[in-house]
Amino acid sequence: MARRPTGGRLAVEADMLSDHPVIPVLAVTDLDRARSFYETTLGLPDPTPGPDGVLYRTPSGGFLVYPSSYAGTNKATALSFQVPQDAFDDEIAALRSRGVELQTFDVPEGTWTDGVLSSGSGRSAWFADPDGNILNVETGAL
Repeated sequence: MARRPTGGRLAVEADMLSDHPVIPVLAVTDLDRARSFYETTLGLPDPTPGPDGVLYRTPSGGFLVYPSSYAGTNKATALSFQVPQDAFDDEIAALRSRGVELQTFDVPEGTWTDGVLSSGSGRSAWFADPDGNILNVETGAL
């Protein structure tokens, strides 16, 4: 807890959630199958196994994969990998070479070409992990 002066006395102020790291968590039904997908298919190195799942680190954070009976029930994008524009085609080609199938859906704007959405200056592609968690690779978002 932080202490902040208030008119001659110190008040105790609770830490705000914005002061702490946050990581996404993905539910999976079979942790071994998920590990194979994230480590082999997606090529995420150096996972950190823990008592509740596996943590995957990326240069700007990471995410936790854990077993749950609610796996795959989220129908929205769960993770988005931000890649530079000049690396996008290579990343998509690598995913396809490992058997990843891209998904398309109705969007209010943009153009789909071979499973890739182009909208403005950004490009995006969506796919699912073995439990149906929706993942995304995109450029120009952040």
